[in-house]
Amino acid sequence: MSTPQPNAHLLRWATYAATATALVLVLVKVAAWLLTDSVALLSSTVDSLLDCGASLVNLLAVRQSLQPADDDHRFGHGKAEPLAGMAQAAFVAGSGGLLLVQAVGRLTSPVEVRQGAVGIAVMVFAIIATLALVSFQKYVIRRTTSVAIAADSLHYTGDVLINGSVIVSILLTISLGWTWADPLFAIGIAGFLMFNAWTIARDSFDLLMDRELPAEDREQIVALALAIPGVMNVHDLRTRSSGPQQFIQLHLTMDGQLPLIKAHAIGDQVEEAIRAAFPQAEVIIHHDPSGLVEPAAHEVFPAPSPSSPP
Repeated sequence: MSTPQPNAHLLRWATYAATATALVLVLVKVAAWLLTDSVALLSSTVDSLLDCGASLVNLLAVRQSLQPADDDHRFGHGKAEPLAGMAQAAFVAGSGGLLLVQAVGRLTSPVEVRQGAVGIAVMVFAIIATLALVSFQKYVIRRTTSVAIAADSLHYTGDVLINGSVIVSILLTISLGWTWADPLFAIGIAGFLMFNAWTIARDSFDLLMDRELPAEDREQIVALALAIPGVMNVHDLRTRSSGPQQFIQLHLTMDGQLPLIKAHAIGDQVEEAIRAAFPQAEVIIHHDPSGLVEPAAHEVFPAPSPSSPP
């Protein structure tokens, strides 16, 4: 059975907060863009519109990923998160391409920015609202390790930089008359969006392909298992993530003369130690008696001998 998500309410509130924030920013920025005719502000509006769509996709994906395992999905529904990430990457890349076309057109045919003070005020409001959202998302990520929330947070962290660049472009345009600054900043924002799309797609693809947990996590798992008395070595360690949940499988070698009930108790201690360090993990342990010849391709982590220096 899949491990219940202990922070499901945090995940849900993070998706609600992101969707609501993006929707408010879209409405405010659309009004500001109509007043200023700034293409840099338009680029920020497009980005917020995409954030709104992506956050809505995340809301649905997180809700699906939190569904418990059932007869048809024995490992749960966590893959909904990286699937949502791939959709986000496609939307963001497409918007970056469209924005690039618009910005290049404005670069060749500059248009004067109107009512720059309004645009600056809107960007300051957007930065404050976005920073508040990102702070909450970072807290949720630390508690849940959710890939969907991490991808969403990447959007909004970038938005802080985007909104700041829009302020600079408007100031340069209205103060120095540099009409080329507005579309030039928009081109930079388009490139940033495409980079974000690639990052989100890469991370989502790794999860869909069951990429192993980071090396430091695997080393910690091995160390925890070897620290339990009676474990002679660890081998065939396999790990993967599915949404906020991890799956850890490993083999333990023990003295072949141990009673089954004793070997089982040692395995339980190993599982408890790993679960304490990875509370959202499902741990599967196979017990092997010493003396078996394992295939050479299997990676074996032996326990240090008593005479070995620490």
